[in-house]
Amino acid sequence: MSYAIVGFGKIGQALAHAFARKNINVTVASRRSPEELAPQAREIGHTVVAKSLQDALQADTIILAIPFGEHREMAKALPSWNGKTIIDAMNSFPTPPEELDGLTSSAFVAKSFTGANLVKGFNHLGAAKLATDPIVEGGHRVVFLSSDGEDAFAPVVDLAKQLGFAPVKLGKLNEGGALVSARGQVWGPLIFQDLFKKQP
Repeated sequence: MSYAIVGFGKIGQALAHAFARKNINVTVASRRSPEELAPQAREIGHTVVAKSLQDALQADTIILAIPFGEHREMAKALPSWNGKTIIDAMNSFPTPPEELDGLTSSAFVAKSFTGANLVKGFNHLGAAKLATDPIVEGGHRVVFLSSDGEDAFAPVVDLAKQLGFAPVKLGKLNEGGALVSARGQVWGPLIFQDLFKKQP
């Protein structure tokens, strides 16, 4: 399984730290050139490699850590998203809810990435928390996952566990996804909740 993080701002870098901590190879890309990203990527860890956007999009699992307003343009970067797993780590705030066609932000994003298995995840924690070791006092920091495709969960659950997190499935995007959604004046009750799951 190959992984890429698209977007190398605070969230993208925090996730890169999570991969580096576990020595898992990950490609990172953004609007900036690979040459610009490379020093920062190397500083995070030797398993974090800056590449072009087109190279990054060859990965099996792609984490979107870009500003929400850029996702439709990003979706045009590949002619087909079939077979790809997309992890939506974005939040739509401050996009007005009326621009989302009455959908949760991830359901709205899924419309652009036709054919992909889209999972909402890694978006409810701030970058500082996301970057720190998720194993604390014998427990694992929780990440919430939502998807409209039951088969989409498996690779993301596996990745979350590899990174040291405790994945918790919340169900479909319009149900569980709404619990971790930040939109307009309505913020899901699980946004910024820093929860741990103890080992049995």
